[in-house]
Amino acid sequence: MELAVAVEEFAAHLERVRRLSPATVRAYRSDLRDLGASAGPTSLEAVDLEVLRDWLWHATQRGDARTTLARRAAAARSFFSWAHEQALIAHDPSLRLIAPKKARTLPTVASRDAMSTLLDAHRTAATVGDPIALRDHAILELLYGSGIRVSELCGLDVDELDLDRGTARVLGKGSKERVVPFGAPARDALGAYLTRARPALVARGSAVTPAVFLGARGARVGPRTVYTLVARVLAPIVGAETVGPHALRHTAATHLLDGGADLRAVQEILGHASLGTTQIYTHVSAERLTATYRLAHPRA
Repeated sequence: MELAVAVEEFAAHLERVRRLSPATVRAYRSDLRDLGASAGPTSLEAVDLEVLRDWLWHATQRGDARTTLARRAAAARSFFSWAHEQALIAHDPSLRLIAPKKARTLPTVASRDAMSTLLDAHRTAATVGDPIALRDHAILELLYGSGIRVSELCGLDVDELDLDRGTARVLGKGSKERVVPFGAPARDALGAYLTRARPALVARGSAVTPAVFLGARGARVGPRTVYTLVARVLAPIVGAETVGPHALRHTAATHLLDGGADLRAVQEILGHASLGTTQIYTHVSAERLTATYRLAHPRA
C-alpha cells in the first residue's frame, strides 16, 4: 500500500474510532506526511527502522525541538502499530524507535496575590456593564476557578452550566466528559455575564447559538480570542513573553495542591488520563515551599 494512502486511512481511524481531537489528528497527519516527504520511500512496506531513524535525525539537524521529535516518534509508533494490526505490514518497524526524552520544564504559574489583583481589576472593569468586559471577567474566573482547557471553555454550552451547584460539564480529550467544580467568584461572574452581557452579544449574531461564551459578532468564541485575552493580562504578571490559557490551568492546579488538595482529586478535576501528568505540579509546589523556607527559616 502507498504510504500516503495509509496515512489518510490512519488519520480517519484516529478521528472516527479513537475520537482524538482535531488538533491531535492534524499533528499526526502532518508528522507522517513529513515522513513520506523526507524519508524517501512511497511504499508502506519499504519503511524500516533505519528509515525512521534517519527521519528523526534529519529533524534533529534542522533544529526541531525535543517535544516535536517526541511527538513525531509517538506518531510513527502509533501509525505502524495500527498498520500491523490491520495486516498492512508483516512487521512493525517502530518497535525499537527511540526519540529524545522531552525536556522537563516546570509550568508557568502566577502567585495567589497576583491572581487576586488581576481578577479584582477585571471585576471592577466589568461593573460598567460593557458586554466584552463582563465576558472577559467570566472567562478568566472560570479558567482559573475550574482549571479547564481553552478548548473545553470554548466548547461549553449554556445547558452544561449549573450555577446553583457551581459545576460545568465539559468534553475533554478523547471526547471524555467530566464535571468540574468552580467557586463563588466564577459563579457570580458567570451569572452577571449570562444575564447582562450574553443577550446583547447574541443580538449581534446572525443565528442563535447555545455557546456560553460569544465573540463580538455573536458567534461562539474561538481559542484565539481567549489566547489574546490571557496573553494580554497574564504575561506582565508572570514575566513571560508568551503565555496562554494553559498558564491559568497550571496556576489553578498548583494553588489546589498548595492548599492541601489530594493529587488524585486534582487529576480528576483536570481530566488527566495519567497521574504522572498531574505530578509535575507537586514539583512546582515543592519549589515554592523551598523558597519560603529559605526566606523564613533561621537555619536555611
